[in-house]
Amino acid sequence: MLTALQALLDGAIRVERETADDAISAPGAYALILTFCRPLAFTHKGAVHQLTPGAYIYAGSAYGPGGLRARLRRHFRAEKRPHWHIDALTVAADRLSALALERGRECAIISRLMDSGAFQAPIPGFGSSDCALCTSHLLRLNQ
Repeated sequence: MLTALQALLDGAIRVERETADDAISAPGAYALILTFCRPLAFTHKGAVHQLTPGAYIYAGSAYGPGGLRARLRRHFRAEKRPHWHIDALTVAADRLSALALERGRECAIISRLMDSGAFQAPIPGFGSSDCALCTSHLLRLNQ
């Protein structure tokens, strides 16, 4: 699946938990690939949501200090203080990897993936509360 995603996200660099320390520190955007082997229930904006087993993509940006390396290292940490909505998912995922795009934009990632027809938005507004373009920054790979 990662190879197909890299083809959709031209120029994306693969980052795994083991290689996060070597990720580029430039600003940019990323696609987290989360795999769940069993259903996951969690609360988002006061509502309980259930994710079915499968592969999910979360698009985020890293334009602050430390760029992509700092943000991806945080996402890959198993223990962290919850800060973003995605934190509840990264700690529960059975598998987690990422694709990093130097100077990329999270909305461009979502647009490319949605245009492929292979994804759907399972939770409207997830990770995109400050975005007027995207339904969600969390996508599920169609089965």
